[in-house]
Amino acid sequence: MDKLINDFSFGLFFWQTLIFVGLILLLKKFAWKPILDAVNEREEGIKNALLSAANAKKEMQNLQSDNLRILQEARQERDAMLKDAREIKEKMIADAKNEAQAQGLKMIEQAKAAINSEKNAAISELKDKVSNLSIEIAEKLLKDELANKESQVKLVEKMLGEAKLN
Repeated sequence: MDKLINDFSFGLFFWQTLIFVGLILLLKKFAWKPILDAVNEREEGIKNALLSAANAKKEMQNLQSDNLRILQEARQERDAMLKDAREIKEKMIADAKNEAQAQGLKMIEQAKAAINSEKNAAISELKDKVSNLSIEIAEKLLKDELANKESQVKLVEKMLGEAKLN
């Protein structure tokens, strides 16, 4: 360091200072402004990017809340539709049961009516056959009893004895 102080030259110092100041002025005029502009521009870009990111984050939160709300509404609609479908199904089943019961009762009534009519027809037919058979039997008995004159006279006397005259 002593050597630097001993060899110190004011002329050299002057020229070095002049060149240094000239270099600073040249840098300020041509380099500092573009560098500072670039730095400022980058700073603005970073600020804008951060603002955009914050806005995007807010937008994402809004979208998520909207999606949750829409999803909740869709679930409520689905539940309501399922409830309506169950009610319709139960009503259809109840209606079908009621209709089936009504049809069953109607068929039972028709069957009872058919059975009664068949029964009455059978009884009527049986009465006809019994009466025809009774007539045929009576006819044969009367033919046998009235075949001779003696039995005819006995029958007439018997009937006259049974008949009461008023």
